[in-house]
Amino acid sequence: MEHINTSLDRLYRHRFSDSEVASKKRIWQVLCRQYFSKFVPADARVVDLGAGYCEFINHIDATDKIAIDLNPDTMRFAAPGVRVINESCTNVASVPSDSVDAVFMSNFLEHLPSKQLVLDTLRETARMLRPGGRAIILQPNIRFLPGEYWDYFDHHTPLTDRSLVEAVVLAGLEPEEVVPRFLPYTTKSRLPQAPWLVSLYLRIPLVWRVLGKQALVVARKPR
Repeated sequence: MEHINTSLDRLYRHRFSDSEVASKKRIWQVLCRQYFSKFVPADARVVDLGAGYCEFINHIDATDKIAIDLNPDTMRFAAPGVRVINESCTNVASVPSDSVDAVFMSNFLEHLPSKQLVLDTLRETARMLRPGGRAIILQPNIRFLPGEYWDYFDHHTPLTDRSLVEAVVLAGLEPEEVVPRFLPYTTKSRLPQAPWLVSLYLRIPLVWRVLGKQALVVARKPR
């Protein structure tokens, strides 16, 4: 496990410079305030699975925040009040069943080595969620990224919006909202970058159909 954590640390330090990390933070402030907050009640208990630099969990308005990631840097990036757990995404023993209002994942499932692990992760998500709780999944859509998807060495499992919906259903969750084209592929994309551009982009869904390369799938746990 220590070797895996060290490799993750080295990989992500190479991938994102300090200025890019700061830019991602500003972008996620807008994304959380203007868009993702509609899925997360202010008094919610929220899990960020594969939290990475904690861009989502640091900026979403919620009462109880939990970041789960094997990357040792996650603790360094977590804001005060965010509890960091270094546990497997398929066995989050520290989080009881039926105890979470929302589980968020961004650019995470493609890093898992197999579709079975993707399904196991989604089933673990369903276990943690309260009845009526939401899984919110932001995911590169290989339908629109046939080549670029593989530019990252740690991408293993290709998913489209359609295959992700099937996996969500197999995990026992009910799709509520599916946006095949939502955000551009990465924060390294040319547009949008500045917070005001992100805000404008979110207000014009027609533009998503041109620049959007990531799918958004929101699913509920049945009551």
